[in-house]
Amino acid sequence: MTAPDQGLLERVVRGISRPGADAPAGVTTSILTQAARSYGAKPVADELTVPTGFDPMAAALFEAVVEAAFLVANADGVFDEGERAVFESVVTHACSDLVRDSQVEALVADLAELLAEDGVEKRARMVARTITRRDNQLEVLRIAALMAHVSGGVDATERAVLDLIAKGFALEAETVDHALDQARDALASA
Repeated sequence: MTAPDQGLLERVVRGISRPGADAPAGVTTSILTQAARSYGAKPVADELTVPTGFDPMAAALFEAVVEAAFLVANADGVFDEGERAVFESVVTHACSDLVRDSQVEALVADLAELLAEDGVEKRARMVARTITRRDNQLEVLRIAALMAHVSGGVDATERAVLDLIAKGFALEAETVDHALDQARDALASA
């Protein structure tokens, strides 16, 4: 993979951190950024009893949003160290640095293991089980479509994974087109 253009990465980060066009009025950040607040508060030690602001449901939502983007990023079967570093950086910055680098690294390592064990179809079904609200599903597709642009555009393999995720959500096929349109618009206006 050639190094992505820094300007493109910045536009992707801004697009991911902002809500999509279908977001309810008054929403100022994306679902990823909202869930990152809780995920970033995840206690480092399991026995920690001090209130942290950690919400397990929001953490599961965060992980599922990142996994959907991760599945798209892995669509071509290649996810080398350079791609991994770019992916982790985009996620961290899109979350307004509310999640520590080490947390994102650990999550990506876990997702890589799960993908290797289960395959893309099962992982897409797991994302679909976690994200059940339609507005959240649309936002997840938009974020995953934005992440697909990091490599310079959305190819057929990335589109196929987006279609698989949409199918898991029981969304109409045209919702992927809508997510891709929103991603292109976000990149053009950012």
